Formats: sequence, C-alpha cells, structure tokens
Amino acid sequence: MKFKGRKQLVLGAAALALAVPVAACGSDNSDKGDSSSSSSSGSKSKGSVAVLLPDSKSSTRWETVDRPFLKKAFDAAGVKSTITNAEGDKSAQQQQAEQAITNGAKVLLLVNLDSGSGAAIAANAKSQGVKVIDYDRLTLKGDSDYYVSFDNEKVGQLQGEGLVNCLGDKKAAVAVLNGSPTDNNATLFKKGYDGVINQKFDSGDWTKVDDQSVPDWDNQKALTIFEQMLQKANNKIDGVLAANDGLGNAAISALKQRKLPQVPVTGQDATLQGVQNIVAGDQCMTVYKAIKKEADAAAKIAIALAKGETPEVSGSINNGTKDVPSQFEEPVAVTKDNIKDYLGEPDFPKKEEICAGKLAAECDKLGL
Repeated sequence: MKFKGRKQLVLGAAALALAVPVAACGSDNSDKGDSSSSSSSGSKSKGSVAVLLPDSKSSTRWETVDRPFLKKAFDAAGVKSTITNAEGDKSAQQQQAEQAITNGAKVLLLVNLDSGSGAAIAANAKSQGVKVIDYDRLTLKGDSDYYVSFDNEKVGQLQGEGLVNCLGDKKAAVAVLNGSPTDNNATLFKKGYDGVINQKFDSGDWTKVDDQSVPDWDNQKALTIFEQMLQKANNKIDGVLAANDGLGNAAISALKQRKLPQVPVTGQDATLQGVQNIVAGDQCMTVYKAIKKEADAAAKIAIALAKGETPEVSGSINNGTKDVPSQFEEPVAVTKDNIKDYLGEPDFPKKEEICAGKLAAECDKLGL
C-alpha cells in the first residue's frame, strides 16, 4: 500500500484473519447500554452521521476521548449523530451500521474490527448511497470514501527509537508484543519499529526472546503471553517493545508479580495508566497522538459529506484496491522528560490525575 501526500511511505499489508467475537455487543454511553445522539434544530445538514466504535478493551481512548470529542464536534455543527460501540463483536457492528442506515444516516464513521467486516459494512453502505470514512484504522481492499488517521509507521518508528534510547548501549534480551493481527494499524506499527529494532537484533546487540501478536489487543491475553515469554527466558528479559500502553502494562504487571526489576517498556496512546507508569519508572515511553485533532479532522469530513459538500484532505493512501483520500496527523514520543510539554492538552491526562496519591512525590521530582 502506498501513501501519497506530503511524503511517500510504503505501507505493509495486513493479515485478514477473523477476530474472535466477544459476547458484549451493545452500544456504549455512560451506562454502556444506549447510543449517544445529538441534533440541533435548524440544522443545515442533509443527513445524519453514525459513528461506529470498535470496543472498550483494545484501548480506553474510544470511550473516554474519541466519543466525547466527536459528539462535541457534531453538536457544534448542528449535525445529528449517533455513536455506538460494538464491544469487539463484528456481527454487532454490522448490525449497528445497518440500523444507522435504516434510521437515515448518510455518513458512517467507522473504526473497523477487521478489514473483512469493515469492507462488508462499506459495501453495504455504498449500495445504499451512504458515504464511509475509515477512522483511525484503514479497511484493506474496501470501498470506503475517506480515511483519517495518524502516520502509523511513524508511531512504530518512535516506539523502536524509544526502546533503543532507553536501553542504551547495553546487550539486551528483548521481547516484542505486537497488536492484533486483524488490525492494519498493528501491521504498520510493527513495520515502523521493526525498521529500527531489527538492526539491533541483526548486529547481535540484542537477542530476541520472542515476538508475538496479541489477539484483539486483549490485555489479559497479553499478560498470559508475556508470562510465557518470561518462563521461556528464565525471567531474563531486559526490554519490551509493547505496541500500546495496555500491552505495556500487562508486561509491567507480569514483571511485578514475579518481583523482577523494572525494565524499559514502550507504549502508545498516552493513556493515564501509561503516563503514570512513565512517572513511576515502570515504562520508558509512550506515543502521544493528539486524538482531538484526529477526531476534529474526521468530524469535519463527515459534516461536509452530510451536507453534500466535497471535503478537502491532505493526501491519499492505497488500500490494496484503490486510492482513498486521506488526512493524517503527526504522532510524538513522550518520556518522563517531556510530559510537562503536553499537560493542558485537551486529550492528554490531567496533572491532578497523573500525580494522584503515591505518585505525587515522583511528579515533584520530574517538575510536573
């Protein structure tokens, strides 16, 4: 897959294996039961927008960050919207899409659970004249109209560079916890960090303990996988390339359960848990993706489409079938040395949350 725009990137292909659905399939709101909706009298929109979130398990961001920012953007524009969450169930997400179309949605903002089910949702929408925006995750070989995300290879590159910096020049045994094999983003993250860390493996500076993907980004499965890695390595793991903060925390938990020393662990999403782990010294870095910028960019495109207008975007990406007009935002690495630079950002954890309880003293040491 080729990215076109301000720069050229070659994006890797992702596995299209089906994810195992979980039982929970309802839409999410404050009570995890009903979809949230917004509307405004006198709206100039020609149709409504339906947001289809994937789950609450792969990352806390979907419910705590994306949902409120998207709702706020649609409310401000006077565009009617609904937001549902499939909770990891592909069939539920397809049903939510069909129901949204039946209820009059003219635009679907989709975070797919895998490319196969995502492509089916897009095909059904297309047959009924409904536009589809791939949000955060690209649907491979699908027929979506737009794509909004971050430079996901750059995310992985930042993780790889972060682990190299945290380990320094020491010889190290390193374990790799990849994201879900059904998520194209996980493939792109891996391509990014492999481009950095494979040089360390090839040179002999690092030894690869193991390299495994975590189905559905499931943190409990990640804990089990990492415990098995520790067992295999006789507890000798010096660093962990973990693809997001949840997987990183699973590795940290396993190390603590065995009363092993802290080792450098990477992450992604700059979640409260991830940033607190950095402050505590348990995690060496995370990747901050300004989700408000991503949500606002996606909402802007969706609002234009709902009003029958043609959105402007910065580039395009090939999904294996066609070039999809795309908007990309830039990720940044966060370590203990620059947390303070992002305090106050609307989608970054608040200082009072980060520094609560026993972490107050550590925050003082970092000048937070």
